[in-house]
Amino acid sequence: MAKEKTIFFCKECGFETAKWQGQCPGCHEWNTLAEAPTSGRRKAGGAGRERLSQSRPAKINEIETQQECRKLTGIKELDRVLGGGIVPGSLVLVGGDPGIGKSTLLLQMCRLLAQQGTKALYVSGEESTRQIKLRAERIGDFTDDLYLYSETGMSAIVQAAEELKPDVVVIDSIQTMLEETVDAAPGSVSQVREVTSRLLQMAKGMNITIFIVGHVTKEGNVAGPRMLEHMVDTVLYFEGDKSAMYRMLRGVKNRFGSTNEVGVFEMLNQGLKEVPNPSEYLMQGRLEEEAGSVVACIMEGSRPFLLEVQALVCQTSFPMPRRTAVGFDYNRINLLMAVLEKRLGVRMADSDAYVNVAGGMRVMEPALDLAMVAALLSSYRNKSLGGNILLFGEVGLVGEVRAVSQAERRVGEAIKTGYTTCILPESNRQSIVRAGNLQIDSIRLIGVKHIREILEYL
Repeated sequence: MAKEKTIFFCKECGFETAKWQGQCPGCHEWNTLAEAPTSGRRKAGGAGRERLSQSRPAKINEIETQQECRKLTGIKELDRVLGGGIVPGSLVLVGGDPGIGKSTLLLQMCRLLAQQGTKALYVSGEESTRQIKLRAERIGDFTDDLYLYSETGMSAIVQAAEELKPDVVVIDSIQTMLEETVDAAPGSVSQVREVTSRLLQMAKGMNITIFIVGHVTKEGNVAGPRMLEHMVDTVLYFEGDKSAMYRMLRGVKNRFGSTNEVGVFEMLNQGLKEVPNPSEYLMQGRLEEEAGSVVACIMEGSRPFLLEVQALVCQTSFPMPRRTAVGFDYNRINLLMAVLEKRLGVRMADSDAYVNVAGGMRVMEPALDLAMVAALLSSYRNKSLGGNILLFGEVGLVGEVRAVSQAERRVGEAIKTGYTTCILPESNRQSIVRAGNLQIDSIRLIGVKHIREILEYL
């Protein structure tokens, strides 16, 4: 009996090779090649190509699009992240830590869609139908347009979808699904890739929306090959500590809308509750006159957020100073502290520094730099910046304060929230004044060019 041939492909870029190599020739990453049998892959891929070959090339001007092709889920925060609702024929990946609320959110979505008369199929490979029903009872009442199915085989799932003809299908989770034509265990790289390919063909061929639940690794990425995110249309990530009150749903990829949109939810016993005004909720419990606490404004997609930045700088008792960052890039904190020491002469080399973005948000935007600098200086000098001051701006290596995007919307959010002073880059201040679109009589705009100007307010 001839030995079955295998092929190696990269989990990051999808590069294929006949033999294993330590480094991928495509993306040059190390130890990313995984083994998969060739027979099962060719059989599954061939069937998929036959189904997709029914369509023919068409002129772009001859293709008709429906103006109202999106369907609202009934969850405004989810619709925002999706770009205005679900698109028929799309494949959506929802990733997050275990217990963060992925299954709960999708079950709530199916409940609201079923109430609108939309037929939904919820497929679980981890729970029985009775277990799903027990979880659903705490959410609310369900109509008969929602179908539950406990199955892991893709052939049975496709057959059930062809018989029921649902509008929305939820797969919970992708790591438990099994493609019978692939000789590998469920959750393996080969299975995840082939199952996703099969689901993609089903979504496009049957014009139904499919949501995939994906578990994440300790690094925060969806388990399985990296190309899984490239295959789907939309990638959503649930963020937040399981012990925290608020959860963030972030869109990192969306072929039908803007990326980096964020939806905020609160976890309750009855499920996830939308947070319509995140700035108000994120600022709850803040002590305004405490040193080391400042307010910043960031942009998540098209949405401005006000959040509290906290810093604690104290004399170290260790041979090496400790630096901790929660919700912000650790390396960025070290860089800003180095800028403070070099450009302002503030000695922080022998101090511990603990930085926290209150509310459980993870911020990567450089517009938070100026607020971080102000919080570090405030804690170092043990002087409060004031309770009614808001800051935003990017800080460079020579200490300059650089302009950021959408400054008008940030200042508008500050005015709406009741802040009377806003410290921002000077170039942004001039642009806002010249535009004249905002009523800035109720707020004082202070433009700064260098971080040394922050010292005047401490």
